[in-house]
Amino acid sequence: MELSAEYLREKLQRELEAVHVEVEDRTPNRCSASFRVLVVSSKFEGKPLLQRHRLVNACLAEELQHIHAFEQKTLTP
Repeated sequence: MELSAEYLREKLQRELEAVHVEVEDRTPNRCSASFRVLVVSSKFEGKPLLQRHRLVNACLAEELQHIHAFEQKTLTP
């Protein structure tokens, strides 16, 4: 599976109705996928950090099987 920062950004924005998404591809030498994301969504309102991260993980469940390292920051608007 070919993963790109743009693909992940669009999927997170669409499925989590995010007002802001940043995806940084930190893959060294294209040997194993590594991404850092920042997601700002009202769907995170009133949810603790673990639940926010679970929402992101559920959104990217298929993609995470092919990602070696994944760092996320989740905020509300």
